[in-house]
Amino acid sequence: MGTRSELVRAIHEGAAAGREHLPVTVCPYPRGDLLRSAWVRGYAKARPLDDEHDQTAAD
Repeated sequence: MGTRSELVRAIHEGAAAGREHLPVTVCPYPRGDLLRSAWVRGYAKARPLDDEHDQTAAD
Protein backbone atom coordinates (compact mmCIF):
# COMPACT_ATOMS: atom_id res chain seq x y z
CA MET A 1 0.00 0.00 0.00
CA GLY A 2 1.29 3.45 -0.87
CA THR A 3 1.50 6.48 1.32
CA ARG A 4 -0.88 9.35 0.81
CA SER A 5 1.70 11.34 -1.14
CA GLU A 6 2.40 8.34 -3.39
CA LEU A 7 -1.33 7.96 -4.07
CA VAL A 8 -1.71 11.64 -4.92
CA ARG A 9 1.31 11.46 -7.22
CA ALA A 10 -0.14 8.38 -8.97
CA ILE A 11 -3.45 10.20 -9.52
CA HIS A 12 -1.62 13.19 -11.04
CA GLU A 13 0.51 10.93 -13.24
CA GLY A 14 -2.60 9.15 -14.50
CA ALA A 15 -4.34 12.44 -15.18
CA ALA A 16 -1.34 13.67 -17.17
CA ALA A 17 -1.38 10.48 -19.25
CA GLY A 18 -5.11 10.90 -19.86
CA ARG A 19 -4.71 14.50 -21.00
CA GLU A 20 -1.98 13.39 -23.41
CA HIS A 21 -4.32 10.67 -24.75
CA LEU A 22 -1.79 7.95 -23.99
CA PRO A 23 -3.14 4.39 -23.83
CA VAL A 24 -4.08 3.16 -20.38
CA THR A 25 -1.52 0.39 -20.83
CA VAL A 26 1.29 2.86 -20.05
CA CYS A 27 0.40 2.63 -16.35
CA PRO A 28 3.66 1.86 -14.55
CA TYR A 29 2.09 0.05 -11.60
CA PRO A 30 1.37 -3.71 -11.45
CA ARG A 31 -2.05 -5.31 -11.10
CA GLY A 32 -3.32 -5.50 -7.56
CA ASP A 33 -1.32 -2.43 -6.49
CA LEU A 34 -3.31 0.36 -4.87
CA LEU A 35 -1.17 2.86 -6.78
CA ARG A 36 -2.47 1.36 -10.03
CA SER A 37 -6.04 2.03 -8.91
CA ALA A 38 -5.14 5.62 -8.10
CA TRP A 39 -3.37 6.06 -11.45
CA VAL A 40 -6.38 4.72 -13.36
CA ARG A 41 -8.72 6.96 -11.36
CA GLY A 42 -6.70 10.02 -12.39
CA TYR A 43 -6.55 8.79 -15.98
CA ALA A 44 -10.31 8.31 -16.15
CA LYS A 45 -11.06 11.77 -14.74
CA ALA A 46 -8.82 13.48 -17.27
CA ARG A 47 -9.87 11.55 -20.33
CA PRO A 48 -13.61 11.55 -21.09
CA LEU A 49 -15.23 8.70 -22.93
CA ASP A 50 -15.61 9.15 -26.68
CA ASP A 51 -19.39 9.49 -26.30
CA GLU A 52 -18.98 12.28 -23.73
CA HIS A 53 -16.53 14.09 -25.99
CA ASP A 54 -18.89 13.85 -28.96
CA GLN A 55 -21.78 15.27 -26.93
CA THR A 56 -19.84 18.32 -25.78
CA ALA A 57 -18.63 18.96 -29.34
CA ALA A 58 -22.22 18.82 -30.62
CA ASP A 59 -23.49 21.27 -27.97
